Amino acid sequence: MVEAPERIDAPPVTMKPLVSILIPAFNAEKWIAAAIASAIGQTWERKEIVVVDDGSTDKTLAVARRFASPNVTIVTQANMGAAAARNKAFALCRGDYIQWLDADDLLAPDKIERQVDALSRHPGPRILLSSSWGHFIHRSEKSEFRPTPLWCDAAPVEWLVKRMEHNRFMSCAVWLVSRELTESAGPWDTRLSLDDDGEYVSRVIASSEQIHFVAEAKAFYRRRAYSLSYVGRSVEKLESQLLSARLQIRQLRSLEESERVRAACVRYLQNLLICIYPDRMDLVREAEELAAELGGRLKTPQMPLKYAWIQKLFGWTAAKQAALSYNEIKSNILSFWDRMLFRSS
Repeated sequence: MVEAPERIDAPPVTMKPLVSILIPAFNAEKWIAAAIASAIGQTWERKEIVVVDDGSTDKTLAVARRFASPNVTIVTQANMGAAAARNKAFALCRGDYIQWLDADDLLAPDKIERQVDALSRHPGPRILLSSSWGHFIHRSEKSEFRPTPLWCDAAPVEWLVKRMEHNRFMSCAVWLVSRELTESAGPWDTRLSLDDDGEYVSRVIASSEQIHFVAEAKAFYRRRAYSLSYVGRSVEKLESQLLSARLQIRQLRSLEESERVRAACVRYLQNLLICIYPDRMDLVREAEELAAELGGRLKTPQMPLKYAWIQKLFGWTAAKQAALSYNEIKSNILSFWDRMLFRSS
């Protein structure tokens, strides 16, 4: 009798993760094509792209629809804000990992691939991956990559404390987030019209086990021409800024209640104060009360020295208006010059 050969089971085939690139868009007809193209151009092949037009009044939707395909979904909704558009995009996606991308930003072609490769060294659904990022106006090849204290591996509390202490911004495009971590963090807060990304990312980080920084992966953050209406002229945005700060402070304190955490939160509020002072003294008082609860005290913000004489002669409001006007003029000149160089290249 001949015995049957011993059966050797083949090793299980591990499917590469599907990455969903989610793009909210509102009146972004100038930039949306480049953003979608940078998503399509990712060297990581297992990807899907979901674009949610948030009731644009320009040609954003028409431009986006040119890219529609089995792997590129384009949907539209009534205008409800960026947070609602992001929530819609996530509800439609199927990915194992989520890549957020604003409609005016870009990804380096190998950004996602480099981060997915890093998962082999740092496995786990609660591992959060970040990347380096640079800012540009029109020419992404001229992006300035300036390392900050947040460009590092860190435990969640350590990262959030550093962010508070140094008052640093991190583009939401840097993150690659597992579906489990995304679902654990919860949806984007639709109450927020400003700094909704800061508040959302703080919840993602708080839900994570560890942040791993992938220096070789790169995202590009577009700096638009400065506008006086951005901060300091919108009641809604000023209120959103303070609410976001309050929620982020609460989130951090839920992870660690310590003197260093409270001190970092007070410093964060102090840096925020210049955005709301003296336009909304009711919000200033709220910030002062929150700082007092943390055991600290806020000081009246100081204008840069070059505006001190205006403050002395004409008051704080006039000095702030002068600073805003100067920044707007400077930003518009730089944007115009960069656009000319972009068109001539």
